[in-house]
Amino acid sequence: MKLSDKVIVVTGGAHGIGAAMLHRFHREKPRALVVADRDRPAAEALAKELGGLAVACDVSREAEIVALVERATREYGAIDLFVSNAGIATGGGVEAPDDDWRRIIDINLMSHVWAARALLPAMVARGSGYLLSTASAAGLLSMVGSAPYSVTKHGAVALAEWLAITYADKGIKVSCLCPLFVSTDMLKGALTEAGGASVKASGEIITPEKVADAVVEGLDAEKFLILPHPEVATYFQRKAGDYDRWLAGMRKLHAVK
Repeated sequence: MKLSDKVIVVTGGAHGIGAAMLHRFHREKPRALVVADRDRPAAEALAKELGGLAVACDVSREAEIVALVERATREYGAIDLFVSNAGIATGGGVEAPDDDWRRIIDINLMSHVWAARALLPAMVARGSGYLLSTASAAGLLSMVGSAPYSVTKHGAVALAEWLAITYADKGIKVSCLCPLFVSTDMLKGALTEAGGASVKASGEIITPEKVADAVVEGLDAEKFLILPHPEVATYFQRKAGDYDRWLAGMRKLHAVK
């Protein structure tokens, strides 16, 4: 997909990977950029810088995602690319409080469901549209130290796969972004949680700008999996090739936390 003259919406767009993607998309000369984020002041500042539209949006609420889609469509017409990028991280295992589980499920998984639900009828009707989900390498490989993050990111990958299978013949494109470690505020928080030592031992920490470059390249090639860390593909292949050996390696990472 070429991004020139396209209408693009990015959730979680005011900071981190979302902001880097919007800056990178701007270089491709889209018709319109919509910065959606709970942080209204930051969204407005970035939208002003890029000549786009800021929309305050809490993706843990389906009604706000519906309102975002309606606002963007009203302002610019059909949405060509919707990036479900907003996400959170939390530590802990099955003992994590139910409220933490529900919140991360709503943000990291259900927000993707709600976005697809709001977007697909119009996309299918016109026979075109692109959905990009920001998941994580944790959705392919699991995250030491965080059951909620691993489970929700696996769910995000599975949903993207299902959408890609189900809607390809209706003209809908789907990609799933699965970076490993990226220098964002979310990662800085993870480095102070249980499992931080294993994060530091697991691979290169790259910039959000490098992720954004990989996204533009992946969208141009219409790849399903967009992997800014190429080594993730190798790890994923090793996991599939010998699951027990892969689990043994992950246990070693767990032991260094």
